[in-house]
Amino acid sequence: MNVGEQLVSSYLQYLKSCDFIQTNLYTDVQGEIDVVGINLKEKKVYICEVAIHLTTGLQYTKDKRPNNVNKLVEKFSRDIAYAKKYLAEYEHEFMLWSPIVRDSKGDPQYNQIGHLEEVKRKLFEAEGVELQCVVNEHFYEALKDLRKFAGGQTAELKCPLMRLLQIEELLGRHVKRKMTAGKAEVLTELLDGPAIGAG
Repeated sequence: MNVGEQLVSSYLQYLKSCDFIQTNLYTDVQGEIDVVGINLKEKKVYICEVAIHLTTGLQYTKDKRPNNVNKLVEKFSRDIAYAKKYLAEYEHEFMLWSPIVRDSKGDPQYNQIGHLEEVKRKLFEAEGVELQCVVNEHFYEALKDLRKFAGGQTAELKCPLMRLLQIEELLGRHVKRKMTAGKAEVLTELLDGPAIGAG
């Protein structure tokens, strides 16, 4: 199981009400789409690429040089072509999910935030597409939203990732209640104990 793709799949299923989710969808051109979710009621399709690069931040390379812009423009251009050909009846939302994207504020070739801005600009100019980037704090907020959803469910969630979030959230509440109750008991004992200097 690819945890990043599972996280995005869960977000589309539970928070975007997608009826169908497909991971690693092979296209009729070279390559694949990481996650596709379809919401039938809203006639909307979410087409997502997932890049979980942690220690380096978002970093595609070619010949040992940063290649984020070319790689992502190429990937999303293929995704857009596929969506136009096979999913034309749906509203399209293209998303890049990446938890850590660095802003070097120095050499532009290493500024990952700058790379994404360039990717967005190129895709809009060439395809008229607004790429949604779920990165950094937006990724973190999406994860918190998933955790909150999982913690609000009483039935067992079948997705292993969501089940883990459900366990963590409900266990956290349980432990907090026990700690609060324990402190209350200690306070009661102190208040009900013998007066200082008594006896």
